[in-house]
Amino acid sequence: MPHKINHVAVLVDNLDDALGFWQTALGLPLERTEVNEAEAVKIGFLGVGGTDIELLEPTDPETGVGRALAKRGAGLHHICLEVDDITASMQRMRDHGVTLINETPRLREDDVQYCFIHPKSTGGVLVELYELPKEG
Repeated sequence: MPHKINHVAVLVDNLDDALGFWQTALGLPLERTEVNEAEAVKIGFLGVGGTDIELLEPTDPETGVGRALAKRGAGLHHICLEVDDITASMQRMRDHGVTLINETPRLREDDVQYCFIHPKSTGGVLVELYELPKEG
């Protein structure tokens, strides 16, 4: 079961330009930037109330994120919910007839496991599930 909103992802044409609003005008702190080669995105992480806003700039127009930006333009991309057990959460989704975009969890370099739920199963919103690495 989800227990926290981890982040809300926003597609942007240019990360540096977008920071003019989110960081400078709105005043959110830029916690870090990174390039995720596997997903072909440059990401800016801005913190607000224990949740992140992720600004996603595609680095390859032929990826899913690149095609989404070309098709729909800048704006909300997905919402990410933290779960304790991604495998069990994915099985729960399958048991309820939910369409997953990836059938097995993906693994980030920082050991975060994640998957995406297809918008056709959620009423039009791309949802990501995150399982953070276990401490200890």
